[in-house]
Amino acid sequence: MALRSLALGCGSYLPAQVLTNEELSQRLQTSDIWIRKRTGICQRHIAADDEMTSDLGSAAARQALEQAGIDADEVDLIVCATSTPDETFPATATRIQEQIGCTRGAAFDIQAVCSGFVFALSVADNFLRLGQARTALVIGAETFSRILDWEDRGTCVLFGDGAGAVLLRAAENGGTPQDAGVISTHLYSDGRHHDALYVDGGPSSNGQVGHLRMEGKEVFRHAVVRMADAIDAALEKNDLKASDIDWMVPHQANIRIIESMAKRLDLPKERVVVTVDRHANTSAASIPLALCEAVTDGRIKRGDLILMEAMGGGFTWGSALLRW
Repeated sequence: MALRSLALGCGSYLPAQVLTNEELSQRLQTSDIWIRKRTGICQRHIAADDEMTSDLGSAAARQALEQAGIDADEVDLIVCATSTPDETFPATATRIQEQIGCTRGAAFDIQAVCSGFVFALSVADNFLRLGQARTALVIGAETFSRILDWEDRGTCVLFGDGAGAVLLRAAENGGTPQDAGVISTHLYSDGRHHDALYVDGGPSSNGQVGHLRMEGKEVFRHAVVRMADAIDAALEKNDLKASDIDWMVPHQANIRIIESMAKRLDLPKERVVVTVDRHANTSAASIPLALCEAVTDGRIKRGDLILMEAMGGGFTWGSALLRW
């Protein structure tokens, strides 16, 4: 028998304000057709002026706790993946900890941009496997609208705000790919590609928040190759075939990238969870948002094998296998 991190529940939150492509076309030299054709995005959610990343993350965390039937005081680890924290410090995770009424254990942030949720899941999973915590909230939460240059049509049309959370608990089982829980995670980074996707500000550089800057074609080219490698690593590690995957829940950056990954695995579109059309790219929040939607609407059922993969600025990239 081995300790494994079981997923007991999930939660999500999307701000009430919806910004459509049509509305953006009234501000920018762009169009609904141009955005849809290149990205698959139709709309995105934008946080209200009085909503912070911690507010979004707390709402998702509460829903995950409710679905799992777990009280906040049972949580002894909170790992929040975000690139848009409330403040430089303290960690947004500690704000979430306070807001949901959790007073035990540790709470901290992970910063791996769009790969953040996979990185956070890996960190929490290792804590639980080693017995350093028993119950963990893994959260991806972003207010990317705060770091966008709303005059740059190449970036501002791509992103949105939101949060998703998964509640994990350590439990003993056989530890095989057929048993429930987080099976394996695979993390990578390559700092040589900083200039392809970054924010041009920070406390140590210019003392400003800055705006997101991206070389779209370069990011696209690397994403297709890097995420494919991460998928292969997950399958090979566990002696699995692509046909064993019940659901792919990818980072929701671009419909063309998602379709490329599905084609490589020979997965029909019915087995790929897609939310990019309605959520846009919510960075670290995109995978848990998509996962929670598919669990809530009944597509993902207990026993299903889920493949998650992502790539973000840094570059960072990774994959995770989870049997729900």
